[in-house]
Amino acid sequence: MAIKAVKGTRDILAPEIRNWTEYEERARKLFRRYGFEEIRTPIFEYTEVFSRGIGEDTDIVHKEMYTFADRKGRSITLRPENTASVVRSYIEHRMDLQARVKRLFYIGPMFRYERPQKGRYRQFYQTGAEVFGSSSPLVDADTIEMVVRLLRELGLTGLRVDINSVGCKECRPDYRAALQGYLSGHREALCEDCRRRMETNPLRVLDCKVQGCRTVVADAPSIQDHLCGGCRSHQEQVFHFLDMLGVSYRLSTGLVRGLDYYTRTVFEVISEGLGAQNAILGGGRYDNLVKELGGPDVPAFGWALGMDRLMMVLGDRKLYDEEATFYVLPVGNELTYAVETAAALKNGGYHAVVLAEAVSLKSGLKQVNRAGGRFVLLAGESEKEKEILILRDMKNSTQREIFARNLQKEIKNEIAK
Repeated sequence: MAIKAVKGTRDILAPEIRNWTEYEERARKLFRRYGFEEIRTPIFEYTEVFSRGIGEDTDIVHKEMYTFADRKGRSITLRPENTASVVRSYIEHRMDLQARVKRLFYIGPMFRYERPQKGRYRQFYQTGAEVFGSSSPLVDADTIEMVVRLLRELGLTGLRVDINSVGCKECRPDYRAALQGYLSGHREALCEDCRRRMETNPLRVLDCKVQGCRTVVADAPSIQDHLCGGCRSHQEQVFHFLDMLGVSYRLSTGLVRGLDYYTRTVFEVISEGLGAQNAILGGGRYDNLVKELGGPDVPAFGWALGMDRLMMVLGDRKLYDEEATFYVLPVGNELTYAVETAAALKNGGYHAVVLAEAVSLKSGLKQVNRAGGRFVLLAGESEKEKEILILRDMKNSTQREIFARNLQKEIKNEIAK
C-alpha cells in the first residue's frame, strides 16, 4: 500500500506553487519598502515559549500544539504561531540595543492539531510582521495599511478590516468583571469549554464559534464602554491614521482574537468568499509580551496572514506571467548540438530543457505534450551541418527552420506572436 501524506497536510505542486513563490517575492519587496527585515526562527522551540507567550488557557496551548519530549526529556513544541518565537529571538539577540524600533517579518510553516477543513491544515503557512519598540498608534495603522496594500496589489477586492480594542491592564479588569457577571447568568447556554473560560479568561468566550455561545455573547457588555482614557485615545488616533492612509475599517466590538497576549488594538481582515471562517489575517498590539517572556519592557504590534487561505481567495487568478519553456530534442545521436542550443537559450534568460531520454522524435514530442509544452527545437546532425534548428510550435502544429546564429532574435519573435 502506497504511503500518503499525513492527514491535514498536503503537497503544494505546480502550477499552484508558482502563485505561492510569486506572492512571497512580492511580499518581501513590499515589506522592505516599509523598513522590515526578514527573520527565520526554528520550526520547534521549548514548549515554554508558547505556553507562556500564547497563554495556558488558549485553545492553541490547551488542545492544538504538537508537543513531545526530546531525547533528554525536554518538552519541545512545533511552532503553532510565530510571534512568540520572534519575541524569544528579539530578547535572546538583544535587538532592543540594535535599534529603537525594530521591524521584522517572516514567512514559513506552522503546526496545529485541529480538524482539517476548507483552507485550514495541520501544517499551514503564515506570513507575519512584527514591530518592536513603539507604542505609537501610527505603528498600528501603518502596519495594517501595509498588509492591506499587499492584498490590494494582489488584486483582491471585497475585503473588510474589522478592528477593536481589548483594553489594557488598567481597564480590562473592570470589563472582565462585568463580562463574568453577565456570563454567569447564562452559564447553562454556554459550551463546556466556555464554562471553563468564563472562570479563567472570560474574554475568550467572545471568540467562541459555537452557535449557542455566539447567541449569548451577542448581548454581552461591550469593552468599548469600559476603556480607560489612554486606550480610548489610542483607538481614536489609530482610526485617524487609518483614515489618513485610506484604509476603510469597521469597529467590531466583539472582536478579541484567540491569543491572550493582545492589548489595545486587535484587528482582522475579512474575505467574504471564505464562509464562516472568513478571516485571512489578524493581529494587534502586545505591549506586555516581551517583558513577560523575560525581556525588556518593550511595546510591540504585529499580524499574521494565513497563506493557505489567501491562495483560496485568489482562486484561479495567476499572480505570475507564463514563461515559455523550450524543449530541445536531439535528433539521432546528436546530443552535443542539443546541449549547446539549450545553453545558449539559458544564457539568454530563457527556460530550456534537453529531452535526453527521448529515443525517437515521436517519443520526444509525446514528452512535450505530457508536460504541456508548446515550443520544441529539433537539433540533429543535419541541422548542425547546416547551422540551423527546426522550431516547432505544438499549439499551432507548425514548424520552420531558423539559423542558429539568430536563435535569440527568433525566439523573441516567436514568443511575441
